[in-house]
Amino acid sequence: MASNQAAPEAPFVYGGYRPDEGPWEEWNPSAESVLPNRGKHRVAKQRGGGGFARSSTVLGVGVIAAVSAGGMASANTGKPPVSISLPDLPSVGHLLDDSSSTPKGSATALSSVGLTTTETTKGTSDAGELLRNRIMEQAELQQLQVDGKSQAAAEAAVAKQVDAAAAKAEQAAAKKAAEAKKAAEAAAKKKAEAAKLAALAKQYTLPVASYTITGTFGQAGSMWSSGYHTGLDFAAPTGTLIKAIHSGTVTEAGWAGSYGYRTIITLDDGTELWFCHQSSINVSVGQKVATGDVIGRVGATGNVTGPHLHLEVHLNGAATASDPAPWLRSKGLNP
Repeated sequence: MASNQAAPEAPFVYGGYRPDEGPWEEWNPSAESVLPNRGKHRVAKQRGGGGFARSSTVLGVGVIAAVSAGGMASANTGKPPVSISLPDLPSVGHLLDDSSSTPKGSATALSSVGLTTTETTKGTSDAGELLRNRIMEQAELQQLQVDGKSQAAAEAAVAKQVDAAAAKAEQAAAKKAAEAKKAAEAAAKKKAEAAKLAALAKQYTLPVASYTITGTFGQAGSMWSSGYHTGLDFAAPTGTLIKAIHSGTVTEAGWAGSYGYRTIITLDDGTELWFCHQSSINVSVGQKVATGDVIGRVGATGNVTGPHLHLEVHLNGAATASDPAPWLRSKGLNP
């Protein structure tokens, strides 16, 4: 758009009153006094998204024109008109041009307005560093959480192993204590039994002092009428002293057929002790005897092959004999 010709220099105050202009008069423009403007100041039809920018520019040009018109209209009739010269606006043309090189929708980031390229780059670098630091912190936090869980699991496993080891040790200690208690009880029982047998040994004695066992209970043979041996044989020379094994009462003393001369002593519990094949008898029926009293002598009377003492034990006076060896051992004697 061409600029106006330069007017004579004159002071101009926009929007203010000047005393040298004289009084202000009202101006009522009419169709005859104001000619229409054609051609130059028509605004091209707006197209596309850049219409708002072009309308704003044209509006600004119109405002400048209106201001200049108002300034000229407000001039005193007695004064020369005041001209306003406008410089060329080379940038207005491209705003009215439809072929704008600025892409639609492009905008400058508000965060970089007023900043230099170095400052923007520095800000971007700082933001990246901050983001990197936050990511690293989160990664470290997650790693710490994982390490904490792993450590907790390891501690739980160790605690479980410790508890298992403690339980196992406790069970082993309890078992050992039970075995020790059992062993102590067995030892105490054995000791008590030994003491009892020692006490019984003082109350019981073997029938002969020097002897040889030549026959045991249960031996089979045709020489015995029952088909087996019913007692325990103590071989000794004829005349060897026979003693009472325990205190009791003489319930039989005399000849007994195949048993030869026999003496029976009944103990207080009813057990009968038979002393057979004697060469002589030193007691009589009804006599009370004590442990170790001489009741007869070894002989070879009855069904025998040599001098010996045949001893039988009949528990509770039973007709059938029992094995004398365990009974003697139960009394602390070891034949």
